Amino acid sequence: EEMGADSICIKDMAGLLVPYKATELITAMKSVTKLPIQLHTHYTSGVASMTYLKAVEAGVDVIDTAMSPFALGTSQPATEVMVETFKGTEYDTGFDQNLLAEIADYFRPYRDECLANGLLNPKVMGVDIKTLLYQVPGGMLSNMVSQLKEQNAEDKYYDVLKEIPEVRKDLGEPPLVTPSSQIVGTQAVFNVLMGERYKMATDQTKDMLRGKYGQTVKPMNQEVIDKVIPGEERITCRPADLIENEMDKLEAEMKEWKQQDEDVLSYALFPQVATDFFKYRQAQQEKVDMTQADTKNGAYPV
Repeated sequence: EEMGADSICIKDMAGLLVPYKATELITAMKSVTKLPIQLHTHYTSGVASMTYLKAVEAGVDVIDTAMSPFALGTSQPATEVMVETFKGTEYDTGFDQNLLAEIADYFRPYRDECLANGLLNPKVMGVDIKTLLYQVPGGMLSNMVSQLKEQNAEDKYYDVLKEIPEVRKDLGEPPLVTPSSQIVGTQAVFNVLMGERYKMATDQTKDMLRGKYGQTVKPMNQEVIDKVIPGEERITCRPADLIENEMDKLEAEMKEWKQQDEDVLSYALFPQVATDFFKYRQAQQEKVDMTQADTKNGAYPV
């Protein structure tokens, strides 16, 4: 609160938070902060709805759900189910189930279409209690299934699941959130498909071993380091300290568009997209019709 936060979101990316632990966590947080607390979890391990129930009873302010056609599995608990659960209680949402049913009916054909074209894979739509052992986030699972499907190797699904904790351990047990989750998952797929661990390593895996993603909580596997980046010098300081300061250069490049400091950051991350946005923003502010503008000759009709 003292740092200016407006709310706190608990992101349980792999569906590992179980009901009574949710009670303990939310109760403890509510005892020390008045900020709204939001809980985000996934149904992968099958306990998410019960976790939400106990969290709400403990005082959580917001829970993330998904409409039933796209709920469960690696997604979230169904909105309609949670609405009905709290109906008639002090936690009643006031949502109309008839209107929610209309929304679900609208999206149901899209679900069927996604199943038919392979965008949705049945493997990620069920419950896998082993998630509590492998600790694999929902998004990471979906990406892994897609990679295996592209290689016609969906039969290796459970082999990759077993390999993920091993790769994570080799890499110093980084948190399984983007980007480290995708680095670990992709390397696990490679290890299984190649038939030999680290026979082929991704550039991102190499960079993680080099220390470019920062220091990990636990030490990395020295045997893996020697195999993947033999003889290379590793980064032991803060990686960003080795990057040349480009702020002055960036500010000079986009000075005509700068209205606030955040604009420089947007430009640094997404130069073309940010520039297009700056032009649009300027047009809106100056009431210029950019569809009729002759930028080459500097003619801007209003």
